[in-house]
Amino acid sequence: MEEHMSSINLTVNNIDVEVEAGATLYQAAQKAGVNIPTLCAWFDKDHTPGACRVCVVEVEGMPSLAASCAYPAQNGMKVFTNSDKVRQARKMIVELILASHPQECNFCVRNGNCELQKVAEMVGVKNIRYDSEEFDRDRELDTSSPAIVRDSSKCINCRRCVTVCESIQTVAALSPMNRGYESTVSPAFNLPLNETNCVNCGQCVMACPVGALYEKDQVDEVWKALQDPTRHVVVQEAPAIRAALGEEFGMPPGSLVTGKMIAALRRLGFDKVFDTNFTADLTIIEEGNELLKRVKEGGTLPMITSCSPGWIKFCEHFYPDLLGHLSTCKSPQQMFGALAKTYYAQVSGIDPANIFSVSIMPCTAKKYEAQRPEMKSSGYQDVDVVLTTRELARMIKEAGIDFVNLPDEKYDDPMGEYTGAATIFGATGGVMEAALRTVYAVVTGEELSDLNIMPVRGLEGVKAAAVPVGALGDVKVAVAHGLGNARKLLDEIRAGKSEYAFIEVMCCPGGCVAGGGEPIPTTDEIRMLRAGALYRDDGEVQQYRQSHQSPPVKAVYEKFLKEPLGHKSHELLHTHYVQRGQSLPHLDASPAGEKETVEAMCEKD
Repeated sequence: MEEHMSSINLTVNNIDVEVEAGATLYQAAQKAGVNIPTLCAWFDKDHTPGACRVCVVEVEGMPSLAASCAYPAQNGMKVFTNSDKVRQARKMIVELILASHPQECNFCVRNGNCELQKVAEMVGVKNIRYDSEEFDRDRELDTSSPAIVRDSSKCINCRRCVTVCESIQTVAALSPMNRGYESTVSPAFNLPLNETNCVNCGQCVMACPVGALYEKDQVDEVWKALQDPTRHVVVQEAPAIRAALGEEFGMPPGSLVTGKMIAALRRLGFDKVFDTNFTADLTIIEEGNELLKRVKEGGTLPMITSCSPGWIKFCEHFYPDLLGHLSTCKSPQQMFGALAKTYYAQVSGIDPANIFSVSIMPCTAKKYEAQRPEMKSSGYQDVDVVLTTRELARMIKEAGIDFVNLPDEKYDDPMGEYTGAATIFGATGGVMEAALRTVYAVVTGEELSDLNIMPVRGLEGVKAAAVPVGALGDVKVAVAHGLGNARKLLDEIRAGKSEYAFIEVMCCPGGCVAGGGEPIPTTDEIRMLRAGALYRDDGEVQQYRQSHQSPPVKAVYEKFLKEPLGHKSHELLHTHYVQRGQSLPHLDASPAGEKETVEAMCEKD
C-alpha cells in the first residue's frame, strides 16, 4: 500500500506519466516533455503561488481550468495543456497583463531577456484586445536606494521577489499589499527602499521576471569620467566577473574570460586595469592575522568574515549584538579603493584628487557599500562608482566591441597580479579556503599538503570542517551562503552553542558568482559552472595559490603598509559597523550608549 501511494499515474496530452506523490501538474507536464508557460512559478526555488494563472491546464471532469504550478497531480487524471479552451484562456490572461504593463520594451533594462516577452510569444499574442488606458496605474518609481530601483508600474504580482526576500534571505523587505486590481508588492507602509531593512543584495532583481526591479545604472557616470582628460580612471573587477561576463555575449556558463575582460576594459578607455583579487589576497593577510590574534589573546570568537556588504547590513539590522564577531577588515573592493588613492597615487606620482576609481562587481550591495560614510579613509570617496556585471556588458555592447573575438591581455602593475586563493573568493567557501591555506602556513611554517579544502566547497546551505593547524589543534570552521542559512549559525552564537573559531558568510546563495548584479538567469547549475571556472583559475592558471605568496602583496607591505594589523593597515584597511536594529537588553538604553557600546565591541580587537 505504501509503495502504491508513493507514486501517481496520470496522462498529460494522452501521454502516460508517473510522478511522485505531492508533484504538481506543472511538474507532471515537464516529465511528459511539455513546456507550460508561466510567470509566477520560479524555476530555481520552490515557489508556486498560482498568482499569474498563465500556466492553466484543462483536467477532464473539472468545470474550470487549474493553475498547474499549484494544483496537485492525482491518480487517473487526464490533463490537457493545449486544448482550445486552455490556449484562449492563456492568451487572454497575457493580454490583460500586457494591457496594464508599460509599453516601453525597446528601452527597458530587461528587453530581450524578459520572461513576459517570451511568454507573450509562446502563447501567440499578436495584439492586445483591451484598452490599456482603462488599466493605467500611477507609476511609482522608487530610486531612493543606492543599489536597486523599484518600478511598481511594471510589477506583474508574481511575488517571486517576496519569496526570495522572505523565505531565502529572511529579510522580508517586500510584501504583497492591497487586494484585487489594486494589489501590488512593496515595502511595508509603502516606504522607500532606503528607509527599510533592505540589505541591497539584489536577489529580488534576480527573481523578477520583468523590469520591475533592477540595479541603479551608473554607466553614464563612468562614460563621463572616461571622457574627461583631467581624470585618471582606474578599474578593478571582482573574481566572479571573469566567470560570468561571457554569458552576456552568448558564451556558455563557466567560461573563464579574464583576458578578454581586460582587453575590453582597455578598449573602453580605462587608464589602468587592475584587479580586486590583489586586495582579496591582502584581505587574507589581514583577516588571517586578525583571527590568530583573537585566538591567542582571547578575542571575540567565532570571528566572521566581512567581505559581503549585504551580509554586513543584515547583521547590523538583525543581529546588532553580534557585530563584535565580525572581522574589522574592509571588503577587497574597499581595500582596493583606499589603496588606489594612497599607495597607487604615491608610487605613480598622481594626485589622488584626479583619480577616479571604478569597481566592477557581481553585487548590487557593493553600490551601497561604496557610499557608506566610513569608506573615505583615503581622504576621498575610496570607490567612486560601482558597476554590475550587467552594466559592464551594456558598456561593451554600446562601444561596439566584439567581445568574443578579443585577444587575451594582462593586468597592469602594481595592483593586478593575484593568487588562486584570491580568485576563489567568488564562490561560497572560497574565503574560508583561502584563509585556511595562509593561516596554516603562518602557524606551522609549512604548506598544506593539499590546498583543495573540499568540505567547504559546494552548494550545501551550511558547511563545516575541522582543519588541524599545528599548535592550534583542530580549527573548527563553518560556511554559510544565503542569509537564511546565516541565521542558523548566528542563532547558535546567540545561544552560546557555537563551536566554531571562524565563519564565512556570503549574502547570496552560491556566493558572489550568483550575486544580484550577475547575468540573468542564475540557477544552481549555473552557480556550479561559474564556481568551477574560478577553481580552474586557482588550480590550473595561477602560478601562486596562497595569498602570502603574492609578490605584489609582499611589495605593498614592504613599501607602504609595513606590517599586517599595523597603524597604516588599520587606518586604510579596517572599519567599524553601525547598529541599525532594535535596542538590546544588555546595552545602554540610550541610542548614543548603544552606538558607543557596539563600536567598542567592533574595535576592541
